Amino acid sequence: MNLFLQQKAPIFEALKKHKGNRVVPFDVPGHKGGRGNKELTEFLGENCMKVDVNSMKPLDNLCHPTSVIREAEQIAADAFGAEAAFFIVNGTTAAVQGMIMSVCKTGDKVIMPRNVHRSAINALVVCGAVPVYVNPGVNKELGIPLGMSLEEVKKAIIENPDAKAILVNNPTYYGVCSDLRGIVSFAHEHNVKVLVDEAHGTHFYFGDNMPVSAMAAGADMAAVSMHKTGGSLTQSSFLLCGEGINPHHVRQVLNLTQTTSGSYLLLVSLDVARKNLSLNGKEIFAKTVEYAEYARDEINKLGGYYAFGNELIDYDCIFDFDPTKLSVHTRDVGLAGIEVYDLLRDEYGIQIEFGDISNFLAIISAGDRAMEIERLIASLSEIKRLYGKDDKSGMFDHEYINPEVIIAPQQAFYSEKKSLPIKKSVGQICGEFVMCYPPGIPILAPGERITEDIVNYILYAKEKGCLLTGTEDMAVNNINVVVV
Repeated sequence: MNLFLQQKAPIFEALKKHKGNRVVPFDVPGHKGGRGNKELTEFLGENCMKVDVNSMKPLDNLCHPTSVIREAEQIAADAFGAEAAFFIVNGTTAAVQGMIMSVCKTGDKVIMPRNVHRSAINALVVCGAVPVYVNPGVNKELGIPLGMSLEEVKKAIIENPDAKAILVNNPTYYGVCSDLRGIVSFAHEHNVKVLVDEAHGTHFYFGDNMPVSAMAAGADMAAVSMHKTGGSLTQSSFLLCGEGINPHHVRQVLNLTQTTSGSYLLLVSLDVARKNLSLNGKEIFAKTVEYAEYARDEINKLGGYYAFGNELIDYDCIFDFDPTKLSVHTRDVGLAGIEVYDLLRDEYGIQIEFGDISNFLAIISAGDRAMEIERLIASLSEIKRLYGKDDKSGMFDHEYINPEVIIAPQQAFYSEKKSLPIKKSVGQICGEFVMCYPPGIPILAPGERITEDIVNYILYAKEKGCLLTGTEDMAVNNINVVVV
């Protein structure tokens, strides 16, 4: 990383210059620097509204950058150790879809774990690629899917020599990392591209003693959610390319789905966040790890809860662990993770990232304060005392159910469908998504067989208060199935 280069922020500098030029706006957006919407300007601030501008020559164009955005991309590539970097303003969803659609077309096989984000399966619906699922290991005590075993990856590649790519979640939402270097080495030996969903792994590039990053492991492409742990605004991300990827083709693919009206608020947030991490990342993430480790230790002292960490590493399905993740198992206090999530928000004014059937995840960053960490720990102690149950019977014992894929996602999504009550859908082929959000990992995806276990899981998740999404029926009482 060139530290002299990293001190620059071309988009930020161009926006400051534009703001100082006092240009008269006869272009979009129509709020004209905030003058046309005083209530919004009072809420967001005048400075924010004045730099919410459209593409113009001095500020470049996201779809075809030749000046300040292009320079900012090159500086970002240097920061991440990539051959090329793209600013993404449609969220990491667009980056994940851009990866898959850049290397796969209709009928091509892509190997992936089933616990991918819906954006990956959405990409298959759009481009027509066919998934070959490597079922992740499952820790039934914790109720979580794990990483991709290198042996299972090798088996999938050998059995599918025509596969074009493999997609790896690294880390998972719970902090589990796969053997990325081993996967990349074997995949490349068999001419398979390696795509990494690194949505929760920005800090791998800038912190000390972190799990290996996708670019350092030699992966071909990676999708990085700067807004999750990197400090940029929500919906802003980077798509990174390694050697052997044609960045000009990637840009064409991105331009199929990404907006032509790129938000300069999002772009400048990426530019400044990258600069901050390049110059201060080691200090920022050392503090993050310190907070997370302290919280983990104190929560484990409460009893009942289990904030898991490096002790899970087995160099197989859990090859490494992200130390910044505060993932907490709740079933031993007689509460589902989503119940603790709701209690923390509604009774204690604490918003965490998500809760599922057995666990919750709290995102820790250097932006937190020690007193807030203490408040979280104290609240969990009180929740256990006031709401904990000794009787754990009837609680779901695992989070992940292996799917049975009958037809490709694209075929199922565009097939003739009919709506059935979820309770009467057992045995049918699913024609849409069903997922808890967050985190957005499908319980069911188009083309998969609906089983009694899956139906019971959906009903249990509804009962516990999970936000179910993806179905045409907004109440999630009915599900669309493929007419065969």
